[in-house]
Amino acid sequence: MLPLDVAPEVAAALAVGAPVVALESTLVAHGLPYPDNLEVARELEATVRAGGATPATIAVVAGRVRIGLPADALATLAADGARFAKAGAADLAVHLARGGDAATTVSATAVLARRAGIRVFATGGIGGVHRGDSGDVSHDLLALARTPIAVVSAGAKAILDLPRTLEQLEALGVLVVGHRTDELPAFYTRSSGLRLDHRVDDVATLAAICRARWDGLGQGGVLVCNPIPAAAALDEATIGAAIDAAVADARAEAVSGKRLTPFLLARLARATGGAAVAANRALVRHDAAVAAELAVALAATS
Repeated sequence: MLPLDVAPEVAAALAVGAPVVALESTLVAHGLPYPDNLEVARELEATVRAGGATPATIAVVAGRVRIGLPADALATLAADGARFAKAGAADLAVHLARGGDAATTVSATAVLARRAGIRVFATGGIGGVHRGDSGDVSHDLLALARTPIAVVSAGAKAILDLPRTLEQLEALGVLVVGHRTDELPAFYTRSSGLRLDHRVDDVATLAAICRARWDGLGQGGVLVCNPIPAAAALDEATIGAAIDAAVADARAEAVSGKRLTPFLLARLARATGGAAVAANRALVRHDAAVAAELAVALAATS
């Protein structure tokens, strides 16, 4: 049995079926520069609370799974992110056995959240198929297919091959639902040109879909695609050119694997004068708000 160190506030909420929203720790440790990352981590938890749910930031600390981090642990994660390995679901056993520290990606957070009994998870963007290499596919996709959890995000990260990522999601049987959109969002922008099969405009219906999928059919994850707020979206041509340049730099420097996404995000932050970071902050706050709404709706029907 995997031991989980569940924060008292989170444990109390889960015990009575109150709404809880999981939050990943890779965004904090590796996704944003310090001190933006700590500010965002605190903003996300505050946003979830304002929406009526309890936040649970997930990480591995000294070989223990932490479901909900106290303020001092969150500050350490942000300030000393390099100390924390980037862990997908497949890596967890290694860090647990060795007593290590690890920040959880989408796949690891989803798996651990569901193990703790959490049904909703908010993040910025999921991983997927990388550009130029259809064999470089994030484990996020398979974890979503296998794990009965709702992941609210602004689609997949824009640095990815979005058409192939959507194809992989469909092939793996992940239910992809647009929240007030007919298209897959493109992370920094609201539109990708990729039409979705399903759209939902209210969280009550979304909660009913999740329940039918999990309780009635015994199926896996639901990816809730929640576009970046219009006021925070970046110019499509500008961010597109910056992404192309960052991808070219990664190829020239032979950056791949787990180093690739942090490398690309850092290049985008620099190329856009921080605009990409500001957009990232806005979209992940929006995802946390919608995730809290969904968690509340699910709790109301349990």
